Amino acid sequence: MSEKQNIEYKQSWHDDHLKWICGFANAQGGKICIGKDDEGNFVGIKGVKKLLETIPLKIQNHLGIICDINALIDNDQECIEIIVHPYLVPISLRGRYYYRSGSVKTELKGIELNEFLLKKAGKTWDEIVEERATMEDIESSSIELFLKDASKSGRMPASHGVSNQELLEKLRVMENGKMKRGALILFGKDPNKFYPNVAIQIGRFGKDDADLLFHEQIEGNITWLLFQVPRILNNKFLVQRVSFEGLQRIEKGEYPIAAIREMLLNAMIHRTYMGAKIQMRVYDDKLSIWNEGPLPEGLDEESLKVHHVSKPRNPLIADVCFKAGYIDSWGRGTLKIINSCLENELPEPEIKEFNGGILVTLYKDHLSKDLLRTKGLSEKQIKAIQYVKDKGKITNKEYQVLCAVSRYKATLDLRQLVEKKVFKSSSLKGAGSYYEI
Repeated sequence: MSEKQNIEYKQSWHDDHLKWICGFANAQGGKICIGKDDEGNFVGIKGVKKLLETIPLKIQNHLGIICDINALIDNDQECIEIIVHPYLVPISLRGRYYYRSGSVKTELKGIELNEFLLKKAGKTWDEIVEERATMEDIESSSIELFLKDASKSGRMPASHGVSNQELLEKLRVMENGKMKRGALILFGKDPNKFYPNVAIQIGRFGKDDADLLFHEQIEGNITWLLFQVPRILNNKFLVQRVSFEGLQRIEKGEYPIAAIREMLLNAMIHRTYMGAKIQMRVYDDKLSIWNEGPLPEGLDEESLKVHHVSKPRNPLIADVCFKAGYIDSWGRGTLKIINSCLENELPEPEIKEFNGGILVTLYKDHLSKDLLRTKGLSEKQIKAIQYVKDKGKITNKEYQVLCAVSRYKATLDLRQLVEKKVFKSSSLKGAGSYYEI
């Protein structure tokens, strides 16, 4: 049996393996087998009796934990099995913290270490008390907007007629007269006074990522950003299509409002607030939003495309947004993004982990270069597709000349484009045949 998330095979013992034991203890626990190859086959080790004495002492002295250690025998080959239990408290090795994620051991540093220590303490970032903050740092107009939205949602009964402080305590973002971080992110006059990078950067790009045409940065609390960002996007970064029904002017946005709103909410609720700013990039044929913070444990990119459980990184912030009616807390945010695009006849959005965070991309064109690359098409095939978009059709001979390939290669490439339902071949056969979208 090959290695997996909770099993690690080593052919011999080295003290460096204490890092793996530390990683298992900080994660879900696991098992290390000394004397097996990567496929789990016995290769045997020498000095088992001595190792059974020294390994437990090393684990206890360096990690402060106890593991179950057993000797196994198969066809006269001896192996040592170290069973590591998960620990509720953080375990360190010489002041460093390791974590087992998937089949990889990683050393936790910076933001990841901070979140790990908070989690082990039973806390989340947004529920930590901010000793520097007072009610003077709370914006009353943001609370009024929340109350108005919460009244419409019906999820915050008996909330009128209470003071701002009473409301914050009712929302559990204030405790014993002290403000929690979540209160400042939700209702603060200037969250950046306390935490850097509580902002959204929007950039308009030309032909590539290096071609920044202009940009803007919007700072403020969540209620302000949720109102201001779509307005700035529409007024400065996006082009609205205009049509008329009689004398009535009809404007339709480039992208569904529901998709952009959900992208913003997901980014603000699930982001790591001690990390980088949220970034929105607007191109001719796509729009993307990125927030720092990996997917919650147990979720992957594919699970975001189907029903999944909501696991907010900042549960207090998420709960207030739920009471305001901004989210539904059922893990449907990504599904709303996908469905709203499909309903508006746009390509399915791309949602992926990228540079330590989550990147969501909306596409306007089913045949954009970036989207075609995700389908595994070659640059020559993509070049031919752009040619057909301009000219309307392409022949086998034109493909040969355009891409500098043989007739045989052109036939294979064009046939694959037909199989992927990008091209369709004409009814004509022989010299007059051609391909179109």
